[in-house]
Amino acid sequence: MENKPQGSLAGFLIPSIIGIVLFMIPVQYDGSWTIVVKIIADMISGAIGEFLPALCVAIVTASAVLGLVFLSKPNFIATYPIVANTFSTTAIWVVIRILGAIFIWLTFLGVGEGGDGIISLITSGDNGGFVLNDLLSVLVVIFLLAGLLLPLLLDFGLLEFIGALLTKIMRPLFTIPGRAAVDCITSWIGDGTLGVMLTANQYESGYYSKREAAIISTTFSAVSITFSIVVLAQVDLMEYFGLYYLLICAIGVVCALILPRIPPLSLKKDEYLVEGKAMGETLPEGYSNSLQYGLALARQRVAEHGGISQFLEGSFKNAAGMWFGVLPVVMCIGTLALVLANHTTIFDTLGLPFLPLLQLLDVPQAVEVSKTMIVGFTDMFTPSVLAAGTISSPMAKFIVAVISVTQLIYLSEVGGLILGSKIPVNLPELFILFLERTIISLLIAAPVAHMFFTA
Repeated sequence: MENKPQGSLAGFLIPSIIGIVLFMIPVQYDGSWTIVVKIIADMISGAIGEFLPALCVAIVTASAVLGLVFLSKPNFIATYPIVANTFSTTAIWVVIRILGAIFIWLTFLGVGEGGDGIISLITSGDNGGFVLNDLLSVLVVIFLLAGLLLPLLLDFGLLEFIGALLTKIMRPLFTIPGRAAVDCITSWIGDGTLGVMLTANQYESGYYSKREAAIISTTFSAVSITFSIVVLAQVDLMEYFGLYYLLICAIGVVCALILPRIPPLSLKKDEYLVEGKAMGETLPEGYSNSLQYGLALARQRVAEHGGISQFLEGSFKNAAGMWFGVLPVVMCIGTLALVLANHTTIFDTLGLPFLPLLQLLDVPQAVEVSKTMIVGFTDMFTPSVLAAGTISSPMAKFIVAVISVTQLIYLSEVGGLILGSKIPVNLPELFILFLERTIISLLIAAPVAHMFFTA
């Protein structure tokens, strides 16, 4: 290590501090707490908001067409590695991209609007309309900004530095590298989608194993403070925000302690897509403390960086991967999930197994609460929307608001992002993890709610 070239300390500090300010420092803006990247994204959305649905249509369409083309492995595939990496995928994902393109065109054109058929279900404002106008039109700007600016966090030694400092904490407690703390902080302060993007990038670059990427994306890519506020406001209990957020944090830590040690996460292998990139866990000879070692690792990463060309290449690769790989998945899976949630009783039926546990925990209006348990797998906001309309008990509303956030894995966004990435977690595994998180969350949230509410 000591014989390798060392970059300048400024080369580590300046881009890393800029990245931290952009992604990880909460600031108060327009009466609420947020992060700088989200402020910039909102400004861009405000300026070009009317064009964003059309942009999403173009992106999802291109993804479907080029994904289909690349199934045949054309000769020019090796000429443009970024293009190949973005559009090369398996047949099942091409089908999902094509379905996403069909759904987005039907929705954008308003086909079946006001009708009673299947197409009208897909395109209605609660289903495809919500995904296109309220999710994709927000994500498309965030993905672009995050993709372009994430190299500030990734490429100049910050992860190596934090990894060296926190390995002794993160590894024994959560069985993951110390650098994963950056993913977690970015998710909690900024947005869960940013955490998934960070994790996917680190996994594809060889810094996380299959097991570590699966754990971090499903356990540490948490719901942001902003989303948590929106959920609690939906059930009109903002006066309890302090208790609410402390409880969410506590449940998140408990889930992070338990889930990596039980299936399906415990069955994942420590195999890497790129060998030789993962950081060592022990302090090498010649270093007296973790701070000294972390600075050395960071400066080494700076010395190895390829300059502006590497920065731009990484930026566009990140943005293209999220635009063309993830947006179609969110459109397809998110729309189908919302159709099932809004127009069938499947989630009511699936929630029935939770009824005995809710009754055992003495949760008020247990039948109504049970109907919100599984619907959170489709979308984080849906349980609180249902609770606001069907539940009168403040205690029950509070429990639903907590659970809907700590369940974490919802298909309309974070779950869809994971499925659309190369992170090795499939749909059945996501659902099992969702159930495990729900049970753990209930066992903690219900007793705490009894301490502060009366039924």
